Amino acid sequence: MNSTTTIETNPVRDSILAHGMRIMAGKGFSAVGLNEILTAAGVPKGSFYHYFGSKEAFGEALLEHYFADYLAELDATLCAPGLTMAQRLMNYWQNWQDTQSFQHCQGKCLAVKLGAEVADLSEAMRHALQRGTSGITARLARAIEGGGAEGSLSVNGSPVEVAQILYQLWLGASVMVKIVRHTQPFATAMITTRQMLHLCP
Repeated sequence: MNSTTTIETNPVRDSILAHGMRIMAGKGFSAVGLNEILTAAGVPKGSFYHYFGSKEAFGEALLEHYFADYLAELDATLCAPGLTMAQRLMNYWQNWQDTQSFQHCQGKCLAVKLGAEVADLSEAMRHALQRGTSGITARLARAIEGGGAEGSLSVNGSPVEVAQILYQLWLGASVMVKIVRHTQPFATAMITTRQMLHLCP
């Protein structure tokens, strides 16, 4: 997410986004019609087109909104007081495991749920995904670099490369958890993460 991105706020608009996010996190983008979202939000169709020119524009705004919240939460996690950077990073991965399993996906894992689908449907939404995920990996890279500087972790390779590998590892684990319907892929990802950061089990 680049620093120049501005997220528009308005109670009606935010309500449409919130209901759309909840519904699409469960069903995907293509399977959800605008009427379902508007009925849940309790607003007329005219209100939708006042804020969004199309379903694609809505999808782009939805992703921007999701990543803005996600990055704010990540920033808070990586700035938590009284912890080493290694501990903060492991808290991030633990929270991922706790909240993004197949049992708790509603509204939690929009990038996982929509990523492959909308990247093929819309360049605008693909770019929103790219900006958001780039924002995540950039923050993880800075945290890994900071952890190395303080001595709480060490990595083989550049922090940027390790951050990208770890994020892709956890995205893949999230998909596998949905397929196998248990959390073993997260346990494997956690072991690999500790190994890559050279942390004790």
